[in-house]
Amino acid sequence: MKTIKSFTILWATLVFISSAQAVTIDMVPVGNAGNAPDTRYESSGYGAVATAYQIGKYEVTAGQYTEFLNAVADADPNGLYNTSMFSSSFGAKIQRSGSSPNYSYSVAADWADRPVNYVSFWDAARFANWLHNGQPTGAQGPGTTEDGAYINVGNQTTFARQPGAKFFIPTEDEWYKAAYHDKNAGLAATYFDYPTGTNAVPGNDISEATNAGNNANYYFGGYLIGSPYYRTVFGEFELSDSPYGTFDQGGNVWEWNETKVASSSRGVRGGSFALSNFLHASYRSSPDPTYEVDNVGFRVASLIPEPGSITLCMAGVLMLMLRRGKK
Repeated sequence: MKTIKSFTILWATLVFISSAQAVTIDMVPVGNAGNAPDTRYESSGYGAVATAYQIGKYEVTAGQYTEFLNAVADADPNGLYNTSMFSSSFGAKIQRSGSSPNYSYSVAADWADRPVNYVSFWDAARFANWLHNGQPTGAQGPGTTEDGAYINVGNQTTFARQPGAKFFIPTEDEWYKAAYHDKNAGLAATYFDYPTGTNAVPGNDISEATNAGNNANYYFGGYLIGSPYYRTVFGEFELSDSPYGTFDQGGNVWEWNETKVASSSRGVRGGSFALSNFLHASYRSSPDPTYEVDNVGFRVASLIPEPGSITLCMAGVLMLMLRRGKK
């Protein structure tokens, strides 16, 4: 059992994280490909996904987004930075210094692990392109933010995910499945009402001494933690993960999804720290993709690499471990 566990940890490290890159995205696999949709709240249903994929265990953080800005936003022609990130009392406290084309960005340690906010859908798409392209450093354009996982970023009509996208914003179905589907139900249309694996309204006890396994950061007679943070660090509710192992798909910040809901909108789900119980599976919203506010952020998803590439990576790291062990 110990050997199997070690291989599982090694596989997760190899597949989901590149130690050579500044930003690491912890992922959890979402299996049960071809599962039935949840039709309880909409006749066409939500949550059916034909293929296996993986999704961010946590929301994209202020620290991760700061690395992105420092890599591609020396001039920032696409407005990846919103001044409210620092100036607003609800901001993620990412500070910009200098002037274009020599901007630099920083975030304090006590803010770095909280979700980024004041990001539009297009900001999230450019972040996904940057990850897909290997986290390059350079001007915003082809090869950094404007192509890769997506083309035509900023064009609501022609914007599209590309085949083979390595990182992307989850569709509404991908997001919904990771949040609400009962992992142990296989392909059955068995879904929970809340992304903590329950149909009971979550509490908001950070210690999880009460309502253990079913807590979230949302407005419940007042802000859970209030000024200055408002948003919890990732994984704060360590017992309250979804059946697939994600955290904070309910509360903290609403999260963009890729789905085009109307001609001028994209989807968000999950509720936030600033609103009451919008964590329920029946709640969805669809703001303009340029919308940038204090209670909206995002997480990313990705493909599950081919078994062959996993084997090669594991072999390489095992050889490295063996060499280190002989020293």
